[in-house]
Amino acid sequence: MILEMKVPSPGESIKEVEIATWLVKDGDYVEKDQAIAEVDSDKATLELPAEASGIITLKAEEGDAVAVGAVVCLIDTDGAKPSGSAPAAETKPVAEAPKVEAKPEPKAEAPKAAPTSYAANTPSPAAKKILDEKNIQPSDIVGTGRDGRITKDDAVNAVPSMGTPTGGNRGSSRTKLSMLRRKVAERLVAAKNETAMLTTFNEVNMTPINTVRNEYKDAFKAKHGGLGLGYMSFFTKAVTRALQLYPDVNSMIDGTDKIAYDFCDISVAVSGPKGLMVPVVRSAENLTFRGVEAEIKRLAIRARDGQITVDDMTGGTFTISNGGVFGSMLSTPIINPPQSGILGMHNIIERPIAVNGQVEIHPMMYVALSYDHRIIDGRESVGFLVAVKEALENPLELLMNGDAKKALEL
Repeated sequence: MILEMKVPSPGESIKEVEIATWLVKDGDYVEKDQAIAEVDSDKATLELPAEASGIITLKAEEGDAVAVGAVVCLIDTDGAKPSGSAPAAETKPVAEAPKVEAKPEPKAEAPKAAPTSYAANTPSPAAKKILDEKNIQPSDIVGTGRDGRITKDDAVNAVPSMGTPTGGNRGSSRTKLSMLRRKVAERLVAAKNETAMLTTFNEVNMTPINTVRNEYKDAFKAKHGGLGLGYMSFFTKAVTRALQLYPDVNSMIDGTDKIAYDFCDISVAVSGPKGLMVPVVRSAENLTFRGVEAEIKRLAIRARDGQITVDDMTGGTFTISNGGVFGSMLSTPIINPPQSGILGMHNIIERPIAVNGQVEIHPMMYVALSYDHRIIDGRESVGFLVAVKEALENPLELLMNGDAKKALEL
């Protein structure tokens, strides 16, 4: 029996996916539930499992965009499973064919240069528009159209001049962006163009958090099965506290309406093998330090292994992005629409600061809040960031109710 395998729907809003990689070859025998392909949607990269065992026939190429519900391969369930490598058949010596002396072929005459036409290097209207967008002069391109005209394909494939080479390897390559990367690019541009985005900054003395971590991280790890006590749980708890104090930061614009949420679904920006992914920690305000650390670890592993699902990244009312893991000292993070705010964490550097009239050296971190000024005013944005700073600089009282062991479930 021939089974048609169709693209399943990764999510309600997704109508099309792209075949990123075939994990099997045409004609291979596949087992039921074996991963046969990786497909990119505009939200995640997902594995496509075989629906039955049999011989597979591929109906789409890598890089093809296919609609949800379209047939991408056929599986012949009556196909026999190979029984391993068959013994090599005995081969008989074959008589050599008589040698034939190769006669030298007459040399082909070099083609004569075509006479220069008035149309040479003249772009078509579509090509001219593309060249203008790329800021490339028609005189810098050799047209492949009739009489040397520059076609639309010539313009699409044209690259700007990189200057006069001075030696060395100067190769280049062109690869198609994945559907996920294209969607991320589209959303980032939309966030810049469609929101009134501003960024406010502050700095945090990380000494109090380091004191708590240094005192309890070993006991926390031993108690909770190797789970680490990192900075993300402190920041997540500080953010959920601040969102409850300043609910406008936890709201969104929908047309002419404002949608406010009484829960905190925190999106955590992570870098995966396929690009930026933003899985969501649901109802983070109800989670303990252990719960936050466990959920972030679970989502990070799924993103790293390419097992993240669309549902894992759907929703979110506020985002935390930690550029500090890559060494960033300061940045202006871009809002993750339709959310109205994003907190940027950065690297920790020991710097001299004034404490009670004395100069002391402390581990300091700059934090940044980018927000949509259409719905969040300056008072709320600055107050929110100050509330985050206060909680991080006094975690024992403001995040742990004065009892670190109870808060850490030790």
